[in-house]
Amino acid sequence: MSELIAVYDAAGHEVGVEERAVVYAEGLWHASAGVLVRSLDGERIYVHKRTDTKAVFAGMHDCLAGGVLDPGEDPAGAAIRELGEELGIELGPSDDRPRPLVTAAWDGEWAGRPMRCHLFAYEVRYDGPIRHQPEEIVDGWWWTDAQLRAHLADPAWPFVPDTRRMIPNLLR
Repeated sequence: MSELIAVYDAAGHEVGVEERAVVYAEGLWHASAGVLVRSLDGERIYVHKRTDTKAVFAGMHDCLAGGVLDPGEDPAGAAIRELGEELGIELGPSDDRPRPLVTAAWDGEWAGRPMRCHLFAYEVRYDGPIRHQPEEIVDGWWWTDAQLRAHLADPAWPFVPDTRRMIPNLLR
């Protein structure tokens, strides 16, 4: 059975449900939530490389662990879920909740087709172990904001375009 995800309108309201493949093929508006993992001292961020088998942005780098919203799911809940799924970071009841950073709408293109997404970015502070989900992430490392900016200065460096749109509001 295909995965069902929430479909949104251009204004950012959930309006229905559709198969993920249909959303991508038809360029339907949807939503995703991602978490910037920053070290406890605030000096470094976790950057990772996506697998070559991902449906979108395969093999590209990102600094947000995240994914699309399920039907009826709120962005903060999706952010916590994705943090656990992709990086193995499970927030306990006494941990701080992810702090909202920025929201944006991205009306772009991927693989020659429209890609439209409402983006919700959050931040957590964390220095514990990280465990990649092998189907999602190939590798990861800690960089300073300056190191990530230096790589982003090269427009050919393969970095996911929706997160790139939010970088000015994510980095210091």
